[in-house]
Amino acid sequence: MTDRAIILCGFMGCGKNTVGTVLARQLNREFLDTDRVIEQQAGMSVSEIFASRGEPEFRAMERDVCRRLAQKKDCVVATGGGALTFPENARAFREAGCPVVLLDVPLRVILQRLQNDTTRPLLQQPDKEQAARQLFDRRLPVYRAAATLTVDGNRSPAQTAREIVQRLESSGAAAQEIPEIRF
Repeated sequence: MTDRAIILCGFMGCGKNTVGTVLARQLNREFLDTDRVIEQQAGMSVSEIFASRGEPEFRAMERDVCRRLAQKKDCVVATGGGALTFPENARAFREAGCPVVLLDVPLRVILQRLQNDTTRPLLQQPDKEQAARQLFDRRLPVYRAAATLTVDGNRSPAQTAREIVQRLESSGAAAQEIPEIRF
């Protein structure tokens, strides 16, 4: 298995942090979340960054964090839901040889998980379900294009983490095997 950072991607609420924590523990690696790294740098929450500085400033911070984390070894990284929708972030991970794992979870399950969540700036709309559906439909094809492998994220975190380990060990999946992504 690669010593490169293992990158988890997928829609908000798909379980990147939960699975990532379990996966990092299984592999004895550090767990990092791009949003938490940004929050620590900025000294404020993602919601506060969106409100006070705007999405473009948040995305610039996210780009910088993705570039830096792509160079780390022996860690598991949970990306924010929008991180890999930007070609430069996906390219940074691909060029660094990081395997990118899509946690595939049906939208109906995600909607249940996010039902009472008020922390997601992009879902703070009058019709949260419609906003989520539109965003999900736009993002899923991009996640699929960026991913080295896709796993079913609709199982327990431990089962999902075990599958990631097995598939990475058996396939040797790494970002250099990903075809050029067209956005």
